[in-house]
Amino acid sequence: MNYDIEYAYACHRGKVRSNNEDNFWCCGHMLPEINDGSGEISEERCSSRTFPVLALFDGMGGESCGEVAAKLAAERLGSYYQRNRAKLKHRAEEFVQEACREMNRAVCSYAAKNRISTMGTTLAMAVFAGQKLYMCNVGDSRIYQERNGAFFRMSTDHVQGNGLFGKAPLTQYLGIPEDHMVIQPSVAEIDCQPDTRIMLCSDGISDMLTEVEIQAILNRKKNASDTVHDLMKLALEKGGRDNATVILCQVHERKAKEPIRERLKKVLRL
Repeated sequence: MNYDIEYAYACHRGKVRSNNEDNFWCCGHMLPEINDGSGEISEERCSSRTFPVLALFDGMGGESCGEVAAKLAAERLGSYYQRNRAKLKHRAEEFVQEACREMNRAVCSYAAKNRISTMGTTLAMAVFAGQKLYMCNVGDSRIYQERNGAFFRMSTDHVQGNGLFGKAPLTQYLGIPEDHMVIQPSVAEIDCQPDTRIMLCSDGISDMLTEVEIQAILNRKKNASDTVHDLMKLALEKGGRDNATVILCQVHERKAKEPIRERLKKVLRL
């Protein structure tokens, strides 16, 4: 099956935080290190033949370290993708695992060079590899799948405990030195099918909205841009306590082009 991916994405500082530590990498697009969010919803469409990769990052660490970690990870994903996109034809899972290690090393190298002890970022990533779609997360940024009314969380929250008395600390994130712990991304693989919708979000969305609310918005079957707008709008209306980033991908089957001879026959009959 040849298919197109319609995708939309947005990043907002929220209504409480004074800075934005979120970032994204959407087929080459990312935010500068110091930013106030994307300011608008971006929408694109591409072919599966381009092997698109989309990801978001939720940085953490004091004194602007979160912004730096998120930008470093986005940049390293972009450079790794440019060098290794060919792997997505036959070695997609290897691509996913190596990309995570590369992003982790980029953050760790900067932290070690600048003697920073608390610096990192979460990751949620969607990798379109021909007939397969790989979803990967590190930390508590989430990935959801919706198709024909069926709704699933595809990511795993890498947190310690249940967070009953505040935000649960992360057990996995990009920025863990390899001599301390090996990062273990959660990876899910599905077949790409028409009408599949994949949503990636930072906790500025998932902490503000229940999964019932997220499912209800996805079930409205609006286009990608309008769906991102509805998700962001509700998260802000409910308080917007954190930076919020959301990426929505929709799979559309590409109809085969009619042969030139048949098209000519129709024109001649007219």
